[in-house]
Amino acid sequence: DGHSLVFISHKLREVLALSDRISVLRMGALIGTVPNENITRQQLARMMVGREVLLERDKAPAQVGEALLALEDVEAYRVTGTRALHNLSQQLRAGEILGIAGVSGNGQRTLAEVIAGLREVRDGHVTLLGTDITRWSVDKRIEAGLRYIPEERMHDGVIQDFSIAENIILQDHGRKPFSKGIFLDFKAIAKRSQQLVDEFRVKTPSIDTPIKSLSAGNIQKVILAREISNAPKVLIAAQPTRGVDIGATEYIHQRLIEQRDQGTAILLISDDLDEVLALSDRIAVLYEGQIMGVVERKETNAEELGLLMAGVRQEQLAEAKAAA
Repeated sequence: DGHSLVFISHKLREVLALSDRISVLRMGALIGTVPNENITRQQLARMMVGREVLLERDKAPAQVGEALLALEDVEAYRVTGTRALHNLSQQLRAGEILGIAGVSGNGQRTLAEVIAGLREVRDGHVTLLGTDITRWSVDKRIEAGLRYIPEERMHDGVIQDFSIAENIILQDHGRKPFSKGIFLDFKAIAKRSQQLVDEFRVKTPSIDTPIKSLSAGNIQKVILAREISNAPKVLIAAQPTRGVDIGATEYIHQRLIEQRDQGTAILLISDDLDEVLALSDRIAVLYEGQIMGVVERKETNAEELGLLMAGVRQEQLAEAKAAA
């Protein structure tokens, strides 16, 4: 209609779909402005990060083991009192990434919280390593090898005014090597925190910096480091790259795949269908708290997943394919 629009996003597909010209900012500086004619996602990513970026990652075939996590006929409700999960049953196996796809608000957050122990199960059972943990505390689940990357990092993942080091030991401050009896071992805390900051490439002046001072990507790296540094058996990753830049996204994807290759069972919950398709070995589609179907990644595509996300059951898709 003749108006001028400035569209700001870190999602390359959106930028390329909507823009006439594209300006790239990095570290507060204008890197360049290019016409949206012959520019590619790869070229834009290079401008954004300052190096080559792997937008699509090759994975070795999953070496799938036994089921480490199982949900059986789970019923759960939101804080509003409305039902979020209805008779949900699913298994998660060692050495695989099971992606949960679906339009936001169809029970994904409740599913993650039920497994992590943050949401009550009204009916059904949650089993970890063959043991019923439905009524277990969060701390007991952590001790058993369950770890959780929450979707709301600033609300559920960190304490904003705490330092990086304090946030790294949040869940383990009462255990060795971070404590001796009732006293914290500050040398052990500092040593471990610096080790993880270096290993996970967290950009920060020091481990004593308040975590709220970091960028979204670096905050997410701290959470990732805390959750996977103890070799978890099962990892719940909810929206692991929401709101982070493309460089941090690449790194987080790499670490999740490495963790999967080490035998961890990973449940990936994401609203980003490209992310689900890129990382998953199997994909379960959630619609109004129920699973519409579970498909092998190599045997599906975005169109089929879109139909499942709209409420078409897997059996209906199979019948339509057979009829065609």
